[in-house]
Amino acid sequence: MTLKSRCRMSVQVLRLALLLVVVVSAVAAIDARYKDPKLSMNLRMKILMKQMSQQEKIAQMAQINRLEAEADPKILRKYSIGSLITAPDSPPGGDHRATAEQWVDMVNGYQRWSLSSRLGIPMLYATDSVHGHNNLYRATIFPHNVGLGATRDPELVKRIGAVTAIETRATGIPYVFAPCIAVCRDPRWGRCYESYSEDHKIVEQMTDIIYGLQGEIPPDSPKGVPYVGGKDKVAACAKHFVGDGGTTKGINENNTVIDWHGLLSIHMPGYYHSIIKGVSTIMVSYSSWNGQKMHANKTLITHFLKNTLKFKGFVISDWQGVDRITYPSGSNYSTSLLRAINAGIDMVMVPPNITEFVGVITSHVKNKLIPINRINDAVRRILRVKITLGLFENPLADYSLVDEIRTQAHRHLARESVRKSLVLLKNGKDANKPLIPLPKKTSKILVAGTHANNLGLQCGAWTITWQGQNAHNLTTGTTILNAISATVDPSTEIVYSENPDVESLKNHKYSYAVVVVGEPTYAETAGDNLNLTIPEPGLSTMMNVCSRVKCVVVLISGRPLVVEPYLPMMEALVAAWLPGSEGEGVADVLFGEYGFTGKLARTWFRTVDQLPMNVGDKHYDPLFPFGFGLTTKPINGSMEIET
Repeated sequence: MTLKSRCRMSVQVLRLALLLVVVVSAVAAIDARYKDPKLSMNLRMKILMKQMSQQEKIAQMAQINRLEAEADPKILRKYSIGSLITAPDSPPGGDHRATAEQWVDMVNGYQRWSLSSRLGIPMLYATDSVHGHNNLYRATIFPHNVGLGATRDPELVKRIGAVTAIETRATGIPYVFAPCIAVCRDPRWGRCYESYSEDHKIVEQMTDIIYGLQGEIPPDSPKGVPYVGGKDKVAACAKHFVGDGGTTKGINENNTVIDWHGLLSIHMPGYYHSIIKGVSTIMVSYSSWNGQKMHANKTLITHFLKNTLKFKGFVISDWQGVDRITYPSGSNYSTSLLRAINAGIDMVMVPPNITEFVGVITSHVKNKLIPINRINDAVRRILRVKITLGLFENPLADYSLVDEIRTQAHRHLARESVRKSLVLLKNGKDANKPLIPLPKKTSKILVAGTHANNLGLQCGAWTITWQGQNAHNLTTGTTILNAISATVDPSTEIVYSENPDVESLKNHKYSYAVVVVGEPTYAETAGDNLNLTIPEPGLSTMMNVCSRVKCVVVLISGRPLVVEPYLPMMEALVAAWLPGSEGEGVADVLFGEYGFTGKLARTWFRTVDQLPMNVGDKHYDPLFPFGFGLTTKPINGSMEIET
């Protein structure tokens, strides 16, 4: 080796040594005590925030779409982004049948990029687990909230919350956008099935699901402070703050016209109870209150929610809810962000461009339009939830819970939930001759209707996809037809026809028919409906069958529908709501293995002209009143009918 070569090598070695010294010095300069679980939460937050740059703080306030991170995962490290969201329709690799292990691998892959950032702040991964871990193929899918409200059983929803938490955590996800504690006052609203009831008292009771999702809050826990009780629990999100269920004509994202007393007495109580129970986050509603967008309402978000109710978790926007402050949506993102952050929103869901998001807020802070203490408040709240979740100590998930998905115990709970949610509205044209319980042993029965053998329609929206699908193989489970087939006596012949023609019914010899019809799947604005009629071909199927065969109609819907004109031709009518993946729960009560116990948590109107109409209204004239529900006893005991 020449002298020149030796000198060149020595220079390179020296440069590497100097670079190593710089790197070591930089690492040594970071006070990593914020990762120490033995220190108090406040001290950990103080140590960390003292070292965060302004850009790192602002980026913590962003929740970006997983697909954006997939396009450039390096942005997680570059910006130290606060949170990622897997929206419906974006499973790992675009595969709707991805396994739990694949979910864990995906989440961990993104988390490693976050951990490689300067301070290694873990990101918070979120998803919509609104009736079970509904984005996961093979998950246990529970009834939607409209059905759970009919159970009047807070202990049941607490157990559902626990199962939802463990199945979600099994895929590496620690944060869910549930529960929805909207008080739906008009069934024309496309999200009414996400509401437990028109009555705030039932909604208050059902906030016990937070105990299942997050764990039982310790007696000495400070009020308003988030609580998550272990690695099999998740951070919950009460939504949508506030008044989303009271919009004019039930139009989604519209205006709720109500005075202060009405807002506090009807729509706010669920939030009091959620905060007391330690809920980690609260999501703001797209809707307006008396003309003012909720995403820009400082009076309600900061002064009331944070200052009066002492909520210490973080407030998150809805999907591009900030963009919609100005019209048309996204037309003035700078102004929208200014109004939203100053109103008290701490985390912004799906900023359209992370560079623009950070740049706009940085500019507002520089120009003193957003106070730096507002940024610090938001970051403290976000870090508080992350520390509560134990993300700093255990940022990466493992496969230890994957065997907890769709266990037999979880399926049994979902089945129990179904049978307790069903409401028997009619049982026999003659009260002394009830049709239900149906005989298991008979010559021949007809099962008909679009919803009898279709898991997609049975589960409804927010199942694998956002809007749901008319598809039998959407997920795993048991259809109502399968459940009936497994329940009746082996000697009983079952004829299944989705839409039998009139000719086939003329010379029938059916003992009875079970007709399962209802609504298509829908979510949010796509579900807004001003007429609420039973859609075709279900209506024709029901009329054709019930006019010729003794029938029980099982109605699969997210809300009451127009049924009064057709009641005389039905022998029995069951409101089955959106029962989820376990159709056996329907068969359990139809055939008398268990009795009907569900009670309406919604008023069943006669005509849509009466809407909105809620219990307690001056002119209250329902077809079936709030709280109505016939009950039966199991077939192995004496059977009674009562209201």
